[in-house]
Amino acid sequence: MEILAGRVLLRPADPDVTTAFYRDRLGLAVYREFPGGTVFHLGGGFLEVSGHASEPADRPRAGVALWMQVRDLAAAHKEIVDAGVTVTREPRREPWGLDEMWIADPDGVVIGIVEIPPEHPLRRDTR
Repeated sequence: MEILAGRVLLRPADPDVTTAFYRDRLGLAVYREFPGGTVFHLGGGFLEVSGHASEPADRPRAGVALWMQVRDLAAAHKEIVDAGVTVTREPRREPWGLDEMWIADPDGVVIGIVEIPPEHPLRRDTR
């Protein structure tokens, strides 16, 4: 199977609130809009917010998380806090060597914001 592109689909309880969160608070660039949905650039992929959740968002989405890599976690933290987003886990170096912080979208989808330090094995050329 040859994968040409990929995207994550979110079906939020309130599409307008969730779209505003990703667009206005996180500052994701809009790839395209269509009646009932918005697709955002998400690094090498896309994030689509469209439709409605089949159940209320009164609890976090079990088993679902987004991972967003940034160049500068300290700068991302400041931008997020300045935009009024609640940080659920402050930035820190994890035992596996990545610098991470955690937030959640309006439906409780967990979002990991990650910086890969220069000395981390993921930064090494393994050819």
